[in-house]
Amino acid sequence: MADEVILLDFWPSIFGMRVKIALAEKGIEYEYKEENLWNKSTQLLQMNPVHQLIPVLIHNGKPVCESLVMVEYIDEVWKDKSPLLPTDPHQRAHARFWADFVDKKVFKVSKRIWSTKIEENESAKKELIETFKILEGKLCDKPYFGGETFGFVDLALITFYSRFYSAEMFGNFSIEAEFPEINAWAKRCMQKDTVAKSIPDQKKVYEFLVQMRKQLGLD
Repeated sequence: MADEVILLDFWPSIFGMRVKIALAEKGIEYEYKEENLWNKSTQLLQMNPVHQLIPVLIHNGKPVCESLVMVEYIDEVWKDKSPLLPTDPHQRAHARFWADFVDKKVFKVSKRIWSTKIEENESAKKELIETFKILEGKLCDKPYFGGETFGFVDLALITFYSRFYSAEMFGNFSIEAEFPEINAWAKRCMQKDTVAKSIPDQKKVYEFLVQMRKQLGLD
């Protein structure tokens, strides 16, 4: 009997993109269900009753929540193809540390850039720049964060590529000029079909965030 895999998601979600990439890396077919976050489906509320947030992975009727948890789950269940986490326990712990760093620093700080008034986001912009400096140091001329192959940390961070343009527009700086190694790494990741097909157009995401800013009364 074939596995039934369903992904509840919302197209601009950087967290949902992670799950899409992981499923694509493993070659897993799944049913995609787009959610309306302003009118959440009964299925979403039932499958994630605690946080009531997307994304949610449903595997044979059983839900898995939180994007990095989902990616690890996918890696463990479908372990015969494209491993995402290293086999060595120390290296696995190291990868989890940096993925958690991405969640706590990159995504939370970048949200402050687009969700505050332009004249008030200077501190968030400075913090994001410092964070990228740390990540460039971690990358350190390697093709990918884990070495020669695309892995867990790359997957955790590359979905932010969808918001590069937005960060530049709202923060008034250039990621390519400030962080050439991060930019080159992102371009390298985007050469993978599994990544490129899972990440929406940057300007489409920017237009969505502009509308969100208007709804928040920021513009």
